[in-house]
Amino acid sequence: MNVLISYFLLGLSLAAPIGPINAAQIDRGIRSGFLHAWLVGVGAMLADVIFMLLVYFGVVQFLNIPSMKTFLWLFGFFILTYIGIESLISAGRVGEHRRAGDSSLLKSFGSGFLMSISNPLSILFWLGIFGSILADTIAKYDASEVALYSCTMLAGIMLWDIFMALVASAFRRILTRRLLAMISVVSGLSLIGFGLYFGLEAYRALFG
Repeated sequence: MNVLISYFLLGLSLAAPIGPINAAQIDRGIRSGFLHAWLVGVGAMLADVIFMLLVYFGVVQFLNIPSMKTFLWLFGFFILTYIGIESLISAGRVGEHRRAGDSSLLKSFGSGFLMSISNPLSILFWLGIFGSILADTIAKYDASEVALYSCTMLAGIMLWDIFMALVASAFRRILTRRLLAMISVVSGLSLIGFGLYFGLEAYRALFG
């Protein structure tokens, strides 16, 4: 039971720190509601599952190659900056109750996935922290238990995603349109800030 709890808390600790995913969830939630915010988290979690499988099969070492990390910094810079600018442009439309189509839902899911899959910080987590924990777990437990503990960690990530989506959609219901627009602007600026950080890291990797 203690191992299950520790993996669950590990999932929460991965998802909880304020970063581009949480900023994007808040932005989508106040603009489009719970489902869009949740799908941003689901998209990010799919990227986490891919990283987890890469760790299992030892392929994640490939992502730690300097040239690959530089590419991911650049890719993350473009993705985060684009989504942040899009958030700023659409901030004035926050609070308009308009019907969202399937393409919008897919866009929310895709943005979460792209932000997470292109984040070298996520790769460092999976390679460093999870990789060492997994090695220790495999040495102590059989395959079915390792799978159970990994799913427990994903449950922690999912719980946080639901919490963030609920918070963002609650803001949408109780706050005025002006305040929602301000929150959307702050979220957009934070995404651009993260994007610029990624761009700086890419510049250092290329020319530093």
